[in-house]
Amino acid sequence: MGSRWRTVPAVKLLFIGDIVGKPGRRAVRYFLPRLRKSLGIDFVVANGENMAGGSGITASTAVEVFEAGVDVMTSGDHLWDQREVESMLLSESRLLRPENYPEGTPGQGYRVFSSEGLPPLGVLNLQGQTFMRPVENPFFAAEYAVEELRKETPVIFVDMHAEATSEKIGMGRFLDGKVSAVVGTHTHVQTADEQIFPGGTAFLCDAGFTGPHESILGREIEPILRRFLTCRPQRFGVASGRVMLHGAVIDIDNETGRALSVERVSELMPEDPSNG
Repeated sequence: MGSRWRTVPAVKLLFIGDIVGKPGRRAVRYFLPRLRKSLGIDFVVANGENMAGGSGITASTAVEVFEAGVDVMTSGDHLWDQREVESMLLSESRLLRPENYPEGTPGQGYRVFSSEGLPPLGVLNLQGQTFMRPVENPFFAAEYAVEELRKETPVIFVDMHAEATSEKIGMGRFLDGKVSAVVGTHTHVQTADEQIFPGGTAFLCDAGFTGPHESILGREIEPILRRFLTCRPQRFGVASGRVMLHGAVIDIDNETGRALSVERVSELMPEDPSNG
């Protein structure tokens, strides 16, 4: 299969952690062309559930990141915070929602994508149950979806959007040898546990987030501190300082779908980037 698709036997996939608000979208526009060139990136998946004002996805913000070079967008529980997303899920095949939502939910949670010169790439989006809004069991959903994806390709990337580290690690172990990579999202803190499990599946518990890091998880600091101190509702605006792109780069063997390497990505935006 490697010689059929390209002369290089591996595909290099970049996953971008949760994009938060306008600063996060700006970081994607700035870094993605540079990373594609410097790292030889073939395919880009990004979690976009916090792109629109820090909560949800709109058509205009989706267009912005797709035009910047993102090939597929995954999401999570905040996907539903913008009304227009339901129509987007029906019309935009590059946008995925977690697969383990109830039957009848608009959109799709997994799909095989084709790109010139590359083997077919499967992408699966899941959402955890622990400390999260009620959803169907992600392990059962993963088992079925991976079986379907493997009918078309062994190269499969999984975004496990979950709160509990144990649930993310559990999913990685559950899918070891069946998918190329399982990377966690949602908690916005990049972990340092990147590894390749015995079956050949790359794993990272959380990719971190892309956006303002002079913040509390991308939001302005003071309102969140007031919430902790007073227990009263506050408006959590998106912060603006120290903008970074977080994610992971995974090299995947075209023929077997096994991960060859996984590395964290952490890039700091210059204060006045030339491209705005």
